[in-house]
Amino acid sequence: MPDEVFVTAINCMDGRTQRPVFEWMQSTYNAHHVDMITEPGPDGILADGHDILVPTIKERVLVSVNAHGSKVVAIVSHDMCAGNPVSKEEHLEHLHKAAETVRGWELPVEVVGLWVDGEKWEVERVF
Repeated sequence: MPDEVFVTAINCMDGRTQRPVFEWMQSTYNAHHVDMITEPGPDGILADGHDILVPTIKERVLVSVNAHGSKVVAIVSHDMCAGNPVSKEEHLEHLHKAAETVRGWELPVEVVGLWVDGEKWEVERVF
């Protein structure tokens, strides 16, 4: 594994987001593997910071960082999310709050926020 590059995506379970996020992460970070941590509406879960799922998401991120050496954690929001059915503006607010939650874990990673549009299912880096 020493020559393999891993990155991490906290992504929605919605299958429409999986491939575009995987391909964007792989291309942008020259990664061999993308560890996908999926939940319905993860931006909303992490924005809350106290949701019962936050510790399990953190545990899975720790596996990716500690066992695979991931240096990047992306948090994903997208159009038409059934798990967090809010406007794009609210998703972007949740994305920023979610990043605060993940940064609060004080891991040696870059935290990025991604938006996936619902028409072409293309990834846009928000921060």
